[in-house]
Order: sequence, then C-alpha cells, then structure tokens
Amino acid sequence: MATSVTIDSEASAASAVKLENPYQIVRQLASSNAVVLFSMSGCCMCTVAKRLLFSLGVGPTIIELDHHDAGADIQAVLFQLAAEGQQHVPAVFVGGKFLGGIETLMACHINGTLVPLLKEAGALWL
Repeated sequence: MATSVTIDSEASAASAVKLENPYQIVRQLASSNAVVLFSMSGCCMCTVAKRLLFSLGVGPTIIELDHHDAGADIQAVLFQLAAEGQQHVPAVFVGGKFLGGIETLMACHINGTLVPLLKEAGALWL
C-alpha cells in the first residue's frame, strides 16, 4: 500500500488552484484525470474507497479537502452532486463523470461494473 494517501497530481492541482470557482476546480480535476477521489483525511469511508481503488491497481488523484485551500467551497459543490441522504465524501469521478460516493463505488464493485468502467476511463490497462 502507498505510504502517502495524498496523491495530488502536481500539474492538475496547480492548475486547479488558479481557478476561482469551486465548480471549475472540480470540473478541471475530474476531466484531466482518469479517477479522482475527493476525500477528508479523517473519514473512514474515504479510507475504504482509497483502499478499494488501490487494491484494483488504480492510482487515483486524491484531493484531501481538509488540506486544500478551497476545500470548504469544493465540499459545497460535492454536496450538491450527492444524492439526498448521501454523504458528500468520498466523491468519486471516473472518466470525467461523477460516479458517486462510497455506496455507488461499492455497488459497482460488487456487481462487476467497476473494473470495466475503470478500463474504459484509462485507469486500468489489464
């Protein structure tokens, strides 16, 4: 397992910081990386999502919102994307599209649709 779970792509993170609108930050990060996981460093469900992706061989871009300058604003955007009653983190984007939170990620894994989705997005090559 990776020793550090904060795996921000330097180029993506640098370009995202220059953007003022949190919606643009989310959109830019999601569209420029195969898999993006918005997380909170102390969130146990975020850890579960990270471990699942790592175990599949995916190297997601992980944005720890509690360590990001625009973290609170990004959380507000993710809250709007989340279904009612769902937590807004972890928030997983695959292939530039919002997949969902931990429930959706686990459901896709269990029903066998996650790996093909990751392959299609270019996150897996096997």
